[in-house]
Amino acid sequence: MAHRTRTHDVPARPQSQARSPDGPRPSGRQVAVRALLALVLLYLFLVAVGVLEDGIAQMGEGFGDAVLAGVSHPLSGLFAGVLATILVQSSSVTTSTIVGLVATGVVPVETAVPMVMGANIGTTVTNTIVTMVSMRRRDEFRQVVAAATMHDLFNFLAVLVLLPLELLTGFLSSAARWLAGVVADTGITGVETTSPLAMATDPANAAVETVLSALVPAGAGLGTVMLVLGVAALYVTIRYLSKNMRAVIAGPLQEKANRSVGRAGGLVGIAVGTVAAILVVSSSIVTVTLLPLVAAGALTVRNAYPITLGANLGTTLTALLAALATGQPEGLVIALVHVLFNVTAVTLIYPLPRIRYLPVRLAEGLGALAARRRWVVPVYTGGVFVALPVVAVAAG
Repeated sequence: MAHRTRTHDVPARPQSQARSPDGPRPSGRQVAVRALLALVLLYLFLVAVGVLEDGIAQMGEGFGDAVLAGVSHPLSGLFAGVLATILVQSSSVTTSTIVGLVATGVVPVETAVPMVMGANIGTTVTNTIVTMVSMRRRDEFRQVVAAATMHDLFNFLAVLVLLPLELLTGFLSSAARWLAGVVADTGITGVETTSPLAMATDPANAAVETVLSALVPAGAGLGTVMLVLGVAALYVTIRYLSKNMRAVIAGPLQEKANRSVGRAGGLVGIAVGTVAAILVVSSSIVTVTLLPLVAAGALTVRNAYPITLGANLGTTLTALLAALATGQPEGLVIALVHVLFNVTAVTLIYPLPRIRYLPVRLAEGLGALAARRRWVVPVYTGGVFVALPVVAVAAG
């Protein structure tokens, strides 16, 4: 007699235990814990960025003013703005220094305008340095290099278009002087702004610097130690931050975030970046925070692009408010040059479909090359942000 094989009905897997392509779907409680951990890691990531920037500033302390004061040619002024911003790790500090040099007659407004453009470029170097912590993860490295360098490349394109126009016509400085007169006649005054994010992270950064100062002499030695510590902390935080964010923002939520930012041809993303930069009083903090989001896949490079442009716009408002608060006419002119440069760049480049994504395409190409040849990013960073500005300033 043939043996009948008995079959058993396999109960359906409960929905809560359904597996995603990457493994078991996390429960609501697990997502909440991961979200909280992601926030803690994001805070530590921003502290690490601050330590990195403070280390670079320690190494370049005292050189920023000298770099700017020794320039007499507009093209040298552009690279002096880049170099000074890298040395002090703040475009706001560079702009304030430029204002003082213009007010005392050391630097004419016509030379100061390219300096402001250079400061806009120099503030992007932190993003590019942060990408190096992802070198061992090829796909992630390709994405974060593209997300970081599209900011550089947009600013390069803006300078390439607007600097020759300014040198030929003086339209930025002329428009800034006219607007400064209009604003002065209205009696509008500004305020000194404080970043709530800086208030949260500065105590931790100060504590790190205090501890290290007791062990290492101030200056280049302390700066080097802080730089190394900052990079090490970034390596750990960005790795685990991106891992946790992949678990928190996945599937429909990830698609919704990208769809929302990309609405109205990216105008929503520009608005998000503008508001974020105004709230945290820093464009570099906004753009560097995009890197772990891109690394985690929460944002595509193309959807991070308009947020970056918005951050460029938002940071000009805080400088303008500070200039209004000082009451110095020269300071107001320089701050308005900063505003006009960024607004004009976005207005000229972003609406044109043929060139809108040119910086992104170039950045994606650079990211793909860096994924194959990892030495490309250190060479790019050292060449564009250090060697070229040093040679240009020395020649000028």
